[in-house]
Order: sequence, then structure tokens, then C-alpha cells
Amino acid sequence: MTDTRTQISLGPNDVLRFLLELFTFVSLGIWGFAAWPLPWPGVLIGIGAPALAILLWALFRSPRAVFAMDPFGKAVIEIFIMGAAALAWWDLGHPIVAVVFAVVATASGVIAGRKEFPA
Repeated sequence: MTDTRTQISLGPNDVLRFLLELFTFVSLGIWGFAAWPLPWPGVLIGIGAPALAILLWALFRSPRAVFAMDPFGKAVIEIFIMGAAALAWWDLGHPIVAVVFAVVATASGVIAGRKEFPA
């Protein structure tokens, strides 16, 4: 019997990007619950903001995205979602977290984006 599995290679930047994605979704949830009055606007935004970000990421940016996009379109989606998380931290009164997250996400995105362009 032949083994037809493909070998998946994960580099350090792939792991970092995954952790940044998780941090983004959690950040949007925290922002929704902490920045808006509870119960209704806070609960709705606390669940809706990360759900919308996850939906956009799955449709346009994930490795197995539903809609194929060129690298520039993928970059726009990623900047929008990661930027929203950075702005959420800024709105919560944590500008250092916002700036550090934005710098790390930008550097990781540039490194990953360079692999998407043909040589």
C-alpha cells in the first residue's frame, strides 16, 4: 500500500501567525465585552466581532479559503482584521499592547506575504 499523504512543513513564522490570529479573535471578543455596555450591545458585539473576523478570515485569507484572491486582496483583508484588533486594544486604553501587536503582526505578515509572490 502506498502512502499518499503530503508532508506539511511549518516554520516559526507559521506558528507565530497562528498565535496572532488567535490573539486577534480573542482581542475582538474582549473589546466587545469590555468596551460596550452589557447586556445587549456588549454581548452582541463581544460575540459578533470575533465571529465576523473568523468568517472573513475563513472566506478570504485562510490557506484553504473559499474565495481565491490575489496576494493584494489577501493583504487588505489581513490588514483590516489585524488592524481592528490593534485598534480594539487602543480603544481599551492599552496603547502599548496595540502598538506591539501591530508591529509584530505587520512583520509576520510581510514575511509570510513574500512567500505568496512568484519570484
